Amino acid sequence: MKSTTTANAYLRFLQLARGLQQLPDAPQLDANEKALLEEVALRWFENRTMTVREAIGLAHLGSPATLHKRITRLRQKDLLMTFNQPEDKRAKYLIPTEKTIAMFGDFGKKMNSVLATA
Repeated sequence: MKSTTTANAYLRFLQLARGLQQLPDAPQLDANEKALLEEVALRWFENRTMTVREAIGLAHLGSPATLHKRITRLRQKDLLMTFNQPEDKRAKYLIPTEKTIAMFGDFGKKMNSVLATA
């Protein structure tokens, strides 16, 4: 019975997350853009900022050219930004923007809401 309750909570969370993404002001992301954004954000959250080179090397998410295009689209949507370390101008690092952090914050609130009612 407990696994059914847990599964129901997760499925309800997915419904809410989908609903958030369909709001008029929510950024429209395809599944691959969302996966890449999540990879970058997780690395940032773990204090291991991802470089552009590392991101385009994520073969499970696509070819380097495809990943480079996705990074560009995420930057155009103001969901990712790049910066250089002063001591190494060659490496560009990817970090989530405030807009991304707010979006994940909304997801977290919805998840907490679902878990509280489970």
